[in-house]
Amino acid sequence: MSDILDQLDARRDEARLGGGERRIDAQHAKGKLTARERLELLLDPDSFEEFDMFVKHRSTDFGMDNKHFPGDGVVTGWGTINGRKTFVYAQDFTVFGGSLSKTHAQKICKVQEMAMKNGAPIIGLNDSGGARIQEGVEALAGYTDVFQNNILASGVVPQISVIMGPSAGGAVYSPALTDFIFMVRDSSYMFLTGPDVLKTVTNEVVTAEELGGAKTHTTKSSVADGAFDNDMEALAEIRRLFDFLPLNNRAGTPTRPFFDQHDRIDNSLNTLVPDNPNIPYDMKELVEKLADEGDFFEIQRDFAKNILCGFIRLEGQTVGVIANQPMVLAGCLDSDASRKAARHVRFCDAFEIPILTLVDVPGFLPGTSQEFGGVIKHGAKLLYAYGEATVPKVTVITRKAYGGAYCVMAPKHLRGDINYAWPTAQIAVMGAKGATEILHRKDLDDAEKTAAHIADYEEKFLSPFRAAELGYIDEVIQPHSTRRRVNRAFALLKDKQLQNPWKKHGNLPL
Repeated sequence: MSDILDQLDARRDEARLGGGERRIDAQHAKGKLTARERLELLLDPDSFEEFDMFVKHRSTDFGMDNKHFPGDGVVTGWGTINGRKTFVYAQDFTVFGGSLSKTHAQKICKVQEMAMKNGAPIIGLNDSGGARIQEGVEALAGYTDVFQNNILASGVVPQISVIMGPSAGGAVYSPALTDFIFMVRDSSYMFLTGPDVLKTVTNEVVTAEELGGAKTHTTKSSVADGAFDNDMEALAEIRRLFDFLPLNNRAGTPTRPFFDQHDRIDNSLNTLVPDNPNIPYDMKELVEKLADEGDFFEIQRDFAKNILCGFIRLEGQTVGVIANQPMVLAGCLDSDASRKAARHVRFCDAFEIPILTLVDVPGFLPGTSQEFGGVIKHGAKLLYAYGEATVPKVTVITRKAYGGAYCVMAPKHLRGDINYAWPTAQIAVMGAKGATEILHRKDLDDAEKTAAHIADYEEKFLSPFRAAELGYIDEVIQPHSTRRRVNRAFALLKDKQLQNPWKKHGNLPL
């Protein structure tokens, strides 16, 4: 019996070594952790239960029948993060460069399917050179099996991808199908076609970092939702994000003890909005002052900065936030901001996370580049997302809410449940000067008449009271009491029930 146990221990030790000490040292020399080290940091101590440790590939071509490593380049299983279960896989770059074979894919598919059956999120730590060339179409079939499971799991359990090394070719599509993608600066990259192929085919000369590094994907392409300086920071932040997310689409939002007053008054909010409507202010200050303990996990912080998206807690419960940011482009909506916000709204709605919308938007960004870039359809994505969402929706208009931008930022008319406005709110088709130039163009040469018309328009339309009189605003509230009023609103909506008409699915304006 002891011989059998010794044999088991020896097999486990071999599997834990992955590609061997030399390759592990090479991984460390690049500033990267191994797959198993990453899982140790991601999961609670001693909580990881591994599956398929001894699986080996079945390829025999190109001398592969003489090259075997237990586990075949990916570590899979389940564990807990702060006591809540999650399924995980971590690709092992020390084994065939983390390349995906048929059996490698089968291991990932197994934990994906278990995650769906058991109602727990799945986190993938990606570090792979792509499909294993020696296996040809079998590797491609394996990838597609993984993609299919990503699609089936979408909206059922949260899916998080962390790019911690290369991710090229078909390898990028599994992360692209998940809910969140995070990268590590200077050691991870994503692209469909690498720099060498680009140079050959299009004569473009570009580095891997310029083509698909963290900066590119967090600031230009919006493929990634965030980037971190190293593996340790990335995994710590994934643990933090995980705490905001429900386990599945039926589990309800997680709640945890909070150490903040639910009815906290913040008098500094009374002066947050400047007297001059053309002076910006930082909307993130409002978000953090509303949140329990000021904790705000921002998504896509470096992309489309004219809108803020992320998660906070109110009275211990997760709430999704979408907020215009007057500090950038005066808070105008554009194509990028609309896509960014629409995706966040749809994620929150899929997992029953209530939505708080903070509005200060003077309109859609004008210009030929926006029109030629399809801002109409991109803006319609946000409109569609809010109109489709059935979760509790609370909206606070702090200042401007003009024209079509008012229409897409969770108004009462898109089934907003509770819509508040600050006394500084201006709800109208457009600003007073622009309206006067259209309505009273004959008087524009007379400065005195023009000033009178502007003042008249401001009195009648640039306040929250016209909308409140029509019932489009439920209440005009004091800024300092916003946290208390928003908390009360979400408490009221806790048992809200709303269903959309039956359909196979809608046709989102993609």
